[in-house]
Amino acid sequence: MSSLAEELADRIAAAPPDSWVRVAVDGAPAARPGDLADALAGPLRLRGREAMRVSAWDFLRPASLRFEHGRTDPDAFYEDWLDAGGLTREVLAPLDPGGSGRVLPSLWNTATDRATRAPYVTLPPGAVLLLDGALLLGRWLPLELTVHLRLSPGALARRTDPELRWTLPAYERYELEAEPAETADVVVRADDPRHPAVVIG
Repeated sequence: MSSLAEELADRIAAAPPDSWVRVAVDGAPAARPGDLADALAGPLRLRGREAMRVSAWDFLRPASLRFEHGRTDPDAFYEDWLDAGGLTREVLAPLDPGGSGRVLPSLWNTATDRATRAPYVTLPPGAVLLLDGALLLGRWLPLELTVHLRLSPGALARRTDPELRWTLPAYERYELEAEPAETADVVVRADDPRHPAVVIG
């Protein structure tokens, strides 16, 4: 993981020094995209880039919308759980060229099913936004770099928590419709979590 983080940090830090960089680390929870996003923060700071972590799991819709078709509907999980509009409005669009840089770190607490009321944070020019989450590609999110952690179907099934196995059809659909292995800027084979390997980059 550390060598992968260093490699990606070099690529991110090569962006113009006065521009924000929005990076998405996409993958099923079994691929642990949050771990890679976390691991990038330190190397980026060593390269003179302030980094801010945001998780797409803090931008889910309220339970009344997520569970409209039941709590284990894979199509609803794929299409309706993420508040992509809120994520874009509150996190990504403010980092457009000429934007305010004022970012909301989290929007919705799924445990309490209430707004988090997190304070806004203003990122200086040159800062990097590190977003982790699942099923992020194919949504037209404004991003400078997308990293997809790819699991083979067998690895995904083995490493998915039994309580989340109902989501597996959503990831099958994601592979067919969003084609993350073809559309991501960097694709990392993550079947062995100890030895992730860049296959496209």
